[in-house]
Amino acid sequence: MAASVTSTTTRAAVRARLLLRGTELTRVSPRRWLNLQEFQSKKLMRECGVSVQRFFVADTPAEALEAAKRLNAKEIVLKAQILAGGRGKGLFDSGLKGGVHLTKDPAVVGDLASKMLGFHLTTKQTPKEGVKVKTVMVAEALDISRETYFAILMDRSCNGPVMVGSPQGGMDIEEVADRTPELIFKETIDIFEGVRDDQAQRMAANLGFRGPLEKQAAEQMKKLYELFVKVDATQVEVNPLGETPEGQVVCFDAKINFDDNAEFRQKTVFAMDETDESDPMETEAAKYDLKYIGLDGNIACFVNGAGLAMATCDIIDLHGGKPANFLDLGGGVKENQVYAAFKLLTGDPKEFFRLSSINAFRTISWSWQHGNLSGRSLKNRLQKFRACWKL
Repeated sequence: MAASVTSTTTRAAVRARLLLRGTELTRVSPRRWLNLQEFQSKKLMRECGVSVQRFFVADTPAEALEAAKRLNAKEIVLKAQILAGGRGKGLFDSGLKGGVHLTKDPAVVGDLASKMLGFHLTTKQTPKEGVKVKTVMVAEALDISRETYFAILMDRSCNGPVMVGSPQGGMDIEEVADRTPELIFKETIDIFEGVRDDQAQRMAANLGFRGPLEKQAAEQMKKLYELFVKVDATQVEVNPLGETPEGQVVCFDAKINFDDNAEFRQKTVFAMDETDESDPMETEAAKYDLKYIGLDGNIACFVNGAGLAMATCDIIDLHGGKPANFLDLGGGVKENQVYAAFKLLTGDPKEFFRLSSINAFRTISWSWQHGNLSGRSLKNRLQKFRACWKL
C-alpha cells in the first residue's frame, strides 16, 4: 500500500460547529487560510528529521523522468500536486485517469507526467473545470504493514499542546473516539520541558510499537514536536504514522495547521501559500483581513466575531433557513473593512443571496460604522437585499 504526505490547513472547529445540531451544510468553496502542497509539507517535516518517503519535485516530463531514475526505488509513486483531495480517482482533460500512479518502471514516469503537467485534473473536490497541474511529485513507494494515529495540537483545557494517539490509524479518528474511546491516548506537554522521553515512549507503546520500533516511534514523536514549535503550528496530525515490513516508522500522511498570527515570523512558510486554487471571494476577503467561508444557502451572514457568526448560522438553520456564507469581520473592524465586506457579498457572482442577516456586537465594533455605510455608499448595492439588522 503506497502512501504519501499531504497538508491542508483548515479551521476544523468552525466547520464542526457549523454542522452541529443536525445542520447539513455543504461547503461550496475551500477555506482561505494557509495552503501548502504535499511536497511542501514533506519538505518541512524532512528538515526537522521526521521520517518521510524520499521524493523529488518536477515541473516538466523530462525532470520527472530524471527524478524517477535518481530515486532508484523498487516502486515509484507519481502524484499530481493540487490542493484538492480525491486525486487518485480524478480525471485529466488529457484523457489520463487518476492523479496518482504507481509503477516499477522509471521509464514510464516521463510519459505519465506528460499527460499530467499542463492539463486540468478534476476530482470531487475541484471545480467542474478542474485544476491545472503545474507540478508533480516523484516519490519512493512504501508498503504499510500497520497504521496508527498521532497528533500534536493545542488544547484549551490543558492550556497548551497535547499529544493524542491511537493504535487505530488510517481512518477517521472521530469514529475511533466514538466507538472505542479506550483506544485514544493523551499526553499533556509542558511547554518549558517539551516532550519528555518517558512520555514519548509511553505513547509509542500505547500505539502498539514494540522492540526497536518503540524507540524509533518515540524519536519521531519528539521530532514532530520540534516541527510543531518551529513553524508555530496549531496542529500536526499524522494519519497514518505507520510501520513498514522493513521495520521503519514513517509519517505517511500529515496535515499541518499554522497559527495565522505568527505570519510575521514565519515568512518563509507563509510565502509558500498557494492561492491559485483558492476561491476568488476568499482570496479577496483575505486582503481585508476578513474570514469567509462559502456555503450553499441563500441567507448571507455579515457578523463580527467568530462565535457570534457561528451562533448566527445556527439560529438561521434552527428556524429553517440556510446560511449562504460564514463571514467574520472580527473585533476592532474598520470602516473600510465593513465596506469591503458588503461589496464582497453583493458582488457574489452566484447572485443567490436574497436575505442578509447583519449581526454586529457593538462592544467590539462600533455600530455607527455599519449604519453609516448601509445608508451611504452602499445604498444601491443593498437594494437587492432584504436585511435584518441586529446591533
